[in-house]
Amino acid sequence: MNQSGRQTALVTNVTDFAGPPAVEALAAAGFRVLVHDPTFSDPSAWRRFAAGHPHAEPVAATDPASLVSAAWEAGRVDVIVSNDHYPAIQTPSEQASIEDLRQTLDVLVVQPFALLQAAIPRMKAQGGGAVVMITSCRTRLPIPGGAIPDAARAGANALVRSLAVELAPSNIAVNAIAPNFLYSEAYYPRAVFIDDPSGRSYVEAAVPAKRLGRPEEIGELIRFLATSEARFLTGAIIDFAGGWPASAARPS
Repeated sequence: MNQSGRQTALVTNVTDFAGPPAVEALAAAGFRVLVHDPTFSDPSAWRRFAAGHPHAEPVAATDPASLVSAAWEAGRVDVIVSNDHYPAIQTPSEQASIEDLRQTLDVLVVQPFALLQAAIPRMKAQGGGAVVMITSCRTRLPIPGGAIPDAARAGANALVRSLAVELAPSNIAVNAIAPNFLYSEAYYPRAVFIDDPSGRSYVEAAVPAKRLGRPEEIGELIRFLATSEARFLTGAIIDFAGGWPASAARPS
């Protein structure tokens, strides 16, 4: 715990995907919540976010190593929520840009790895911690043209499993929440998938739960993983997709 007696959590790329619900759920659980987002280099972007999330405290940094150094100035960081999102580029593979592949891998795999690489020695020194990576279960049902995001998300999930094995002896739990069909403006924007009848029909046909996941629901799962003292739970990739993908063929 830090000097205030509260545990501290760090949430990255906080303005979208699972970032906002993570802040609210962790603050409600009593955490001091440190947040980082590349857009916060613009003071107006931070003011807009802070207006809706008054419990959040910004951490200024331009790279993963400096972010870890700045976050640990609080004394210790008990939980890292690596909330990684990037536009899912759908295009036939023969037409795909190698630069798009590199950029997607950088945001969804390389940057999270660099963040955790910098944080591991500090978590070991403080006697443990918890890492929650927000990835995706989109690879459960690949679709044509999705090789770039599929490769990156598969790599991130593999990273979770490998780090969990490596860090379990140090009392550091590493788990992933792997959403699909979670409402966020990054992937399932309201105008297309909630307000538009054709978008709602698509979701109802594809998802057994007949709706998008609500942000507060993934917030509850993040809070559970952040507050659990059961560090024996590590290496899990928890699908968060309302039962998607449903089996096409069921035994009679």
